[in-house]
Amino acid sequence: MKRVLIFFFFIAIYFDAQAQHYKYIDSAKVMGIKSYIEYIKANPGSKLVEIKKYIPEIILDIRYATTNNFMHKRMYQQAKAFARLPVVLALKDAEADLKKRGLGIKIYDAYRPYAITVKFYEMARDTNFVADPRKGSKHNRGCAIDMGLIDLKTGKDLDLPTGFDSFSKKAAANYPDLPPNEIANRELLKNVMQAHGFKVIPTEWWHFDFNGWSKYPLLDIPFSAIH
Repeated sequence: MKRVLIFFFFIAIYFDAQAQHYKYIDSAKVMGIKSYIEYIKANPGSKLVEIKKYIPEIILDIRYATTNNFMHKRMYQQAKAFARLPVVLALKDAEADLKKRGLGIKIYDAYRPYAITVKFYEMARDTNFVADPRKGSKHNRGCAIDMGLIDLKTGKDLDLPTGFDSFSKKAAANYPDLPPNEIANRELLKNVMQAHGFKVIPTEWWHFDFNGWSKYPLLDIPFSAIH
């Protein structure tokens, strides 16, 4: 009897936590594991895939799998990056274009479970820099990439206006009062990504949305459940 009570206690905690995730949005608008599996069976070309498996040369610096982020805590259990298959194929073309210029891509974040977006919002409610959970994020759809550039010869980061996840006004995609090399590198990144189907958001030079993001539903799938 005691074990049964303990089991139901933890089930209650789990569903209460899930309810907290969806207090900003109708839960029917966010796909969980079961509905995602059914969706992918009908739409296999829309699945989430691991970016590194399609673009092995890409560098990962997944900040939310560390404490080096604005939350100052580990938000992801795995230092991996996922996105929708069409997003990854477009990113692969961008990576090939940059490689001709002696440059490579460093990824800070990609697909983000909806539950994490809720936690970000409750920590920092500035929707210039964190997504409003009432709408969800392009990250939650598997259609956004947070990234920087590296020099392939040295392996060093290129000079860009700010670090990742900066809340500074200098993080704006068109902020003008910067050293010329930082502006040049930022504009190169924007131009290459735009040429391959992505658009930078106005407040973050590092954040690129896939142009076809609107046709993909919001997801709340943990990394461990993505196959």
